[in-house]
Amino acid sequence: MTAFAPDSITLNRKLPLWYQVSQSLRASILGRTPEAPLRLPTEDQLAGHYGVSVLTMRQALKELETEGLISRHRRRGTFIEPDARRGSPVRLLGSVDAIVAQQSGMTTELLSHGPAPVPAELRAEFPGFTEVAAYHRLRSDEQTGEPTNHARNYVRPELAARIDPADLGRWPMTKVLRDAVGVRISRITDTVEARLADPETARLLQVPLLSPILHYTGVTYDEGGRALDVALIHYRGDRFSFTVTLDAH
Repeated sequence: MTAFAPDSITLNRKLPLWYQVSQSLRASILGRTPEAPLRLPTEDQLAGHYGVSVLTMRQALKELETEGLISRHRRRGTFIEPDARRGSPVRLLGSVDAIVAQQSGMTTELLSHGPAPVPAELRAEFPGFTEVAAYHRLRSDEQTGEPTNHARNYVRPELAARIDPADLGRWPMTKVLRDAVGVRISRITDTVEARLADPETARLLQVPLLSPILHYTGVTYDEGGRALDVALIHYRGDRFSFTVTLDAH
C-alpha cells in the first residue's frame, strides 16, 4: 500500500522538535489532495524524513492522535482519519511556520483593505501615526465552508505598498511581512481573552449574538522594537481552544 508523503520542514533547534514536526505533519495532512493515500509511513521512515529521533517522532504522532487527525493500529500502521475534525486547538508556541500550519485546511476571503484611522486602543503601538493600512479577512473550513474566525490586521502604512493582497489569501500577515515584504521580525506578543460576540462577529461567524468567542491580539515587532502589525482575531468559541506550552529549561 502506498504511504502518504508529508512535506519537508527546516527545524528550529530553539523550539521543541516534536512540536515542529507535529505542526508540519498536521499541515501536510490537512492540505492533502482527496486522492492522497491515508496510510502514513512508519515511525522510522518519518523520523528519517524529518531528521529526528524515533522518540521525538512518537511524541509528535501522539499529539496528532490526541487531536483526532490520525489513528494508530498495532501491526497495521498509522492512518489519517478521513473525517477528522478541522477545528482544533491553536497553540501559542513556536514560529511563523507554526502559525501557517494552524491555518491549513482553511480558505481565506479578503473582505476589505485600505487606509484607515488608527483605532484608539492601538495608538500606543503606532505613535505618531493617524492612519494605518487595514486588512479584514474571513477564514472558513475548506470542507464544510463553515466560518471559523475573522481577522483585522493594522499595518504600518509604509509597508502597505509592498503587500500583495493576493498573498493574504494564502498566508497569515506575519509570513507575508517576513517572506514577501522582507522585514526582519524580532518577536510577536500574544494575548487571548474571552469575549461575547458583537453583531458583526455574530454575523460573520454565523453564531448567536453574545455567544462566547475567543479574542486574540498579536503584535509583531521588528528588531528596533517598532510594531509592524497588530492582528485582532475573533475565533468561534465552539471550534477553538488555546494551549500555551512553557519550556522549564
